[in-house]
Amino acid sequence: MPSFQQAGAPSGIQVAMSPEGVLHYAIPCRPEALPPVTPQALSLAWDAARAAASAEAWGPHRMLAFQDGPVLALADADAACWAEAVDRAVGLQNLSGLALCLRLLALVELLGRAPWLSGLFAIARDGIEMHPALLSAAASEPLDSAARFDERGMKRLLSNRIAGTGGAAGEMAPGQWPRAGL
Repeated sequence: MPSFQQAGAPSGIQVAMSPEGVLHYAIPCRPEALPPVTPQALSLAWDAARAAASAEAWGPHRMLAFQDGPVLALADADAACWAEAVDRAVGLQNLSGLALCLRLLALVELLGRAPWLSGLFAIARDGIEMHPALLSAAASEPLDSAARFDERGMKRLLSNRIAGTGGAAGEMAPGQWPRAGL
């Protein structure tokens, strides 16, 4: 078992490396308690993760042990790469950096399992473009106990945000959305 050392006093996250090279994080809260992030930070994290994947900058596997909650493994090559990119950009030893990483991974996972989101993002050769309401929702919607987004909650939130714009943003084509740096 790795021996934990304090990394970042304000957050209380402890980080240790196992003899096998796996980074273990002892997180003093549950995934649902992680703070929101800004849409801009999420956009920049997406860019950093995409660049890391293009450069094949694979990171170590990570084990995230939440207080009184789940233990999540970031052992998939893509998840490890994206986590490494966020760690290099803002650090995962603090709650805000960890929240950013997990929201990014939860957004990718949600895009893959929620076909109703297909009208809110467009994939092109040079990257992905997301509707501003989707980016904003992913930045602020709480994660569930498995560090994922609740699909029904996101659908409700996005329906309210798009409808609340007077229809203007919902009627825009992807090329008309403000570029979010994605």
